[in-house]
Parts: sequence; structure tokens; C-alpha cells
Amino acid sequence: MNLLRIRIHHLIEQLADEQLQSVWDDIHALHCDFYMLDAIKKVKRSQQPWDILTHEEAIQILMFY
Repeated sequence: MNLLRIRIHHLIEQLADEQLQSVWDDIHALHCDFYMLDAIKKVKRSQQPWDILTHEEAIQILMFY
């Protein structure tokens, strides 16, 4: 993991100041996507075929993961 950190820091240092905000926006969006995908997977694992949720209940469950 330490090698990966060093490589990421090296990449960041190579970016121009103008590019930093754009890169941050993209990485933050990816982080949020992965967070939601993980939450969806957890809900799918815990849901049984006989479980029925309303749209509001499903959203509420996703917000707690």
C-alpha cells in the first residue's frame, strides 16, 4: 500500500495547478460512485426474494450504508 501512496503522490506532483480541481472533481465522483455501489451490493445481499420495499424504504436503507 505504501508504494501505491508514493505513486499517487508522484502523479499529483506532476499535475499543473489548473488541472487539480478537475482531477479532484473526477476522483470525488468516482469515490461517491464506489460508495453507492458498495451500499447497493450490501442491500442486495441482505434482501430476500420475499422482501418487498417501497421506493422510499429502499432509498432510506441505502442512505444508512
